[in-house]
Amino acid sequence: MLRDSLQLFYDGVLHTSPIGQSQRKSITNLLCDFDSPGVSPPSARIDPSLKLRQEDALRLWDAWRYPIFAVNKASSLAWDILTHHIWGPRRRTWGIEMTVMNSVMRDVSRHSSLADIATVRMVMGLGGLVPLPADALVTPVTFYVRRRNLRGILADLDAKETGARELSGEWVVGKKLWQSLQLDYRSHQSIHKRSVLEDSLNRSPSPGRKRHSRVILYVHGGAYYTSSATAQRMITIPMSKYTETRVFAIDYRLAPETRFPGPLHDVVSAYLRLTEDLQVPPENTVVAGDSAGGGLCLALLFYLRDNDYPLPGGAILFSPWVDLTLSCPSWDTNAAYDIVPIPGPTAHLHPVVMYLGDKLEEYLTHPYASPLFGKFDGLPPLLIQCGEAEVLRDEIMLLSHKASLAGVHVLHEMYEDAVHVFQAFPFLGSTNEAFVSCREFVCHQLLELQGFTPKIFDNVCEARLDDDIDNDNARVVRGDGVETSSDRHAMEVQTKLDNPPSDQSLPSWGPTSVPSGVTSDTSDPDTESTEVASSVEMSMQSHSSVRRIKSALSVLAVDTSLTKMSESACTNSAHSQFTTARPSPPRIRKANSHTSMSSFVEQWSLSSKSCNIKAQVAT
Repeated sequence: MLRDSLQLFYDGVLHTSPIGQSQRKSITNLLCDFDSPGVSPPSARIDPSLKLRQEDALRLWDAWRYPIFAVNKASSLAWDILTHHIWGPRRRTWGIEMTVMNSVMRDVSRHSSLADIATVRMVMGLGGLVPLPADALVTPVTFYVRRRNLRGILADLDAKETGARELSGEWVVGKKLWQSLQLDYRSHQSIHKRSVLEDSLNRSPSPGRKRHSRVILYVHGGAYYTSSATAQRMITIPMSKYTETRVFAIDYRLAPETRFPGPLHDVVSAYLRLTEDLQVPPENTVVAGDSAGGGLCLALLFYLRDNDYPLPGGAILFSPWVDLTLSCPSWDTNAAYDIVPIPGPTAHLHPVVMYLGDKLEEYLTHPYASPLFGKFDGLPPLLIQCGEAEVLRDEIMLLSHKASLAGVHVLHEMYEDAVHVFQAFPFLGSTNEAFVSCREFVCHQLLELQGFTPKIFDNVCEARLDDDIDNDNARVVRGDGVETSSDRHAMEVQTKLDNPPSDQSLPSWGPTSVPSGVTSDTSDPDTESTEVASSVEMSMQSHSSVRRIKSALSVLAVDTSLTKMSESACTNSAHSQFTTARPSPPRIRKANSHTSMSSFVEQWSLSSKSCNIKAQVAT
């Protein structure tokens, strides 16, 4: 497309011109900017002296601003749809859905005065628009936060706990996994499950029982002041289905009502409830989160390591927000493409100011608030996914390489043209591939890295998990996160009518096409190979374009067939041939851990227009 050609021309000129080269900063100096907590980088976009501005009360004569905003957005949306069909999308792989979403969200932060925090939370809490069948069993959970004698930065907050404060969350269990667990429980349960709790002499697993011995603690995003576990079911449901694990999503307290480190205290309490109260082995636990939730996951790992608590077996981070100073260039270069509103310094809904409050200057570069400033030694393996077109791209790349230089095993995946937390949009081609990668990480790579099989849950752990998940509060939820009128009893009836679940997992989430080409950057800088990912359990060949899940917005576009890919294998290398269609499938850049600065520099360089996958992926 014309726009892509101009973009490539501009990138090439910028890369070779003396001005472009002079604007680039050395990698070593850039990493050093984040090695000193308490000192903001020179490129920081946050003024440490910022204070939370009170929201201006809307007056009757301000009502004219709402129709003006609506007219501006409608005209912008119409123009973007027109240009999408005439000159092509703004990014190579975008469909009409992403064009519409980008048009709606672009520059919306300039109009933040038209909404208050309650309105934003209400909008973020709306259910999805993708009509899918019942896919999971969701059980709301409320528990009391007890005093645990926590150490470090959370000691004062823990001392104030009386056992009366409640936290909520929900268990998410994929339909196939739940049916398998039920068949397992019923076939081997000779006595009432509660008697197991009282029988301390029989803690060993029952012989012959099939155990699903991973639990994921999920921490939702939302810029620390919005969203919830319920709103992120578009991620937690496929997470459970693909990884075949039980997922517990925590609802931590939000800013500005609760400021740092209050949300971290809630996440630590949820983790310790799993490992101490429910007796899930820490090494069997994986923590996961998106955006601000990804930052809280890293803060959790730092806190557990710094205070000698057992660490989880691994972590999955979707577009983690790790630098509250907003120092990296992609905040500018990708602002026109991403869906993240960028607040101005005077916005009353500024997430950083709401999260840190009056102690913004003290905590702005604290490793528990901005993990990019932390030390990563001793952390478990990390799977980090981000989009090429998101504003957090550069800080996520810095995070990945800083962690790998500290000896942490890191798998960093950057998806072409993808936006912030693209995993929540099932109509994107990259979403299916992202969850397939999560499955590989949880089910296979962690086994290899840990060097041992996860512990089998004993009867006490299984009984407590069963009590927490399988009760009358459980509800059947569709794949888009919307609850149905059915409960667990309806699913039990359906389980008896259906055949027993087979060992093959069916990809009922996202496109079911074969994963696209992948470029793998190994730790050896002299070796580069281009691989085509083969068919995996979670991906089956699609024979019709109706297999592609679309959003309600896709009615605006002309139906196009999915891109078909044919593979040809060579002796020394593999390559793929594409039959092009619009939108073309995205490409992924995967980078494993780097053990030296030299290999890091060879694999990545940062500039105002760096990280261009088009120039890095062999086709």
